[in-house]
Amino acid sequence: MIKAYIGEVISAVMDVLYNTIISILKTVSLINIIDILLVFIIIYQLMKLVKDTRVAQILKGVALLVAAYIMATLLGLKTIGFLLTKVFEIGIIALIVVFQPELRRMLEHMGQTQVSNIKLFTKSDDAVNFQNKQWIIAIDAICNAVCDFSKSNTGALIVLERTTKLQDIIDTGTILDSVPSKQLIENIFFKNSPLHDGGVVFRDGKLFAAACLLPLSQNTKISKELGTRHRAGLGISEVSDAVVIIVSEETGVVSLCQSGHLARSISNKGLRNRLQTVMITNFEKENE
Repeated sequence: MIKAYIGEVISAVMDVLYNTIISILKTVSLINIIDILLVFIIIYQLMKLVKDTRVAQILKGVALLVAAYIMATLLGLKTIGFLLTKVFEIGIIALIVVFQPELRRMLEHMGQTQVSNIKLFTKSDDAVNFQNKQWIIAIDAICNAVCDFSKSNTGALIVLERTTKLQDIIDTGTILDSVPSKQLIENIFFKNSPLHDGGVVFRDGKLFAAACLLPLSQNTKISKELGTRHRAGLGISEVSDAVVIIVSEETGVVSLCQSGHLARSISNKGLRNRLQTVMITNFEKENE
């Protein structure tokens, strides 16, 4: 008897869903289709952002609650519907409070737009050429210093700022705003130097700040062999478009982080080519 009742309920729900879908399809226009596609794209992008995070697990639970609310509405279960409505009202505020760090990272990731590609915001040729010269000097100094660090197993963490400004990171360190040189970089990461802890940040080809604190990556898939320095390098690359160079204090291995991805055992030539390609405007075109 119970099975028969459940079967009748399921049949009634399916009939309601079928009739609802048919009535909706009869009123669908081209604008409606475009609207639905845009919503689908937005939801898909949000799902990509929260993938492998705690938010993804919570969203599964929210999806089940939404499905339950729809079922309660279709079946006319007013009490259940009322309770679920109150849960949604309170739950949204609770989620914002509990998952503030994850939401912040999502918004930072969404905000990494290449504004410099818009013609209105492009620099003059003279400004671009001047900045390229600054970066050529900086890259030469960085690569020469990193080569020595690798040989002497000196730990280093070097951040190259791009379009995403890192002022909040810079504010945690000491401002230098200096023309970079191999000797200056080596002095900063010398073990007894007061500035050797933390990372250095390069801005517009200048060694702008040292002893900066970087956010640690929350990626649980990172190898257990990697320490705090590598987690910090990955962390800043996950929330910005910065390029990060890491030298292991234990092995002298040079790693490069960008967009949350870590490449290890980078040769000095490979590092130089990568930095020139990423940091120097029109480098590839100029060298064709």
